[in-house]
Amino acid sequence: MIKPWKKISSKLIGDFRIFKLRSDLCVNPRTGKEHDFFILDSVNWVNVIAVTPDRQLVMIEQYRQGTDTVELEIPGGIIDAKDASPAAAGIRELREETGHEGERPQMIGKIFPNPAIMSNTCHTLLVENSQLKHPVEWDQGEDIITRLVSIADIPKLVATGKIRHALVVVALYHFELWQRNTA
Repeated sequence: MIKPWKKISSKLIGDFRIFKLRSDLCVNPRTGKEHDFFILDSVNWVNVIAVTPDRQLVMIEQYRQGTDTVELEIPGGIIDAKDASPAAAGIRELREETGHEGERPQMIGKIFPNPAIMSNTCHTLLVENSQLKHPVEWDQGEDIITRLVSIADIPKLVATGKIRHALVVVALYHFELWQRNTA
């Protein structure tokens, strides 16, 4: 049986605004030997599957600096300290990034983005009957185009590499599972 590794020490390496880097010294329970691990501590995130009354997904295109590409994604972002819950953060992100709001928000998924090196969680929020009701409220680091995409087109967009963001693909899979369970 796999056992957790005992943490001997932990030290902050750096604070980089959107994440902190720490080094943990742990003992392997199998060998008894020490090993250091580097961990990225970030606040939790939320992604939003927003479905319009005519069965389209509210998606966004934005430039991503890490890959130097423009990506087709779903709205989402960091769960701020002022947000009462992941659902509240998702509702806020949907409104800020797209101007949309909807009904019956419900959490349909939760994952660890990369448990080998990251400590945070990414939530998936479903919002139904999403409609454009507000102007966008982008922060200074955002430049976004909203796209309405037919739900029927999503599998092809993933299969052909038009949707490549791993956390978006996982959120879309959570949505697929939710649809199967409610059909």
